[in-house]
Amino acid sequence: MTGVPPVPPVQSRAGLAVRRDGTRALCRSLPEEVPVALVFDGTTQAVMMATPADIADFAMGFALSEGIVTDPAQIREIEVVDQAAGIEARLWLTEERGEALAARRRAMLGPVGCGLCGIDSLEQALRPLPVLPDSGLRLTRAEVAQATEALRDFQPLHDQTHAVHAAGFLRPGEGIVTVREDVGRHNALDKLIGALVRAGTDPAQGAVVLTSRVSVDMVQKTVMAGCPVLIAVSAPTAQALRVAEAAGLTVAAFARAGAFDLYAAPHRIIHGEADVA
Repeated sequence: MTGVPPVPPVQSRAGLAVRRDGTRALCRSLPEEVPVALVFDGTTQAVMMATPADIADFAMGFALSEGIVTDPAQIREIEVVDQAAGIEARLWLTEERGEALAARRRAMLGPVGCGLCGIDSLEQALRPLPVLPDSGLRLTRAEVAQATEALRDFQPLHDQTHAVHAAGFLRPGEGIVTVREDVGRHNALDKLIGALVRAGTDPAQGAVVLTSRVSVDMVQKTVMAGCPVLIAVSAPTAQALRVAEAAGLTVAAFARAGAFDLYAAPHRIIHGEADVA
């Protein structure tokens, strides 16, 4: 539409390697990041720095995880438009939802690594979340303990650049079935949520697996997606666990080297035949 070619997610960059034994020329593959404007019914709701890949997934996931829509059917159309200054993800909502968003009038600006930028009140930082129902999902301890290592096998962008996060979806008995990567951990999770919903995969029937720490906003997005289990390679914050407990979200942190710490709603993690020691 604009005649602007898409920006590739990886760029090669020349540089100089400085080592104790001298210097040499180098060429590295680096992840790209561009401004992505999330535009709802013609009005920009947020501008995020993101990896220029899977933008339709990102737009869908952001709309759901931020509560802009409560059902994918409330989005009539998604259009991704490459511009000279970045990318526009244009979403057109149903009339009723569009009117609700117009009344809400949230303005956000979020750089990489910040998931709460632009909110207009302290109360929004700890927005009320629904309590997750018991969908019957159960994972064995072995599945949880092996989740982050399994995720490593599905990170081609990380293999090229060593500079991006990943969010994966673990289904019991099947392992990691969907993965999305991005320079921003929040973006990677939004892309995953969007990919699941667009593929008709029910987030309630599996677990989110993260290469990052567990902060409040990552808990919020997981709960808003309706996913009952969050597994992460790193630590949770104390506030994130309080929010998770209130919403009934199972949190497994420090999941690495065949072990993990279990917090909140532990009933979803069970002993299994292939249990960890």
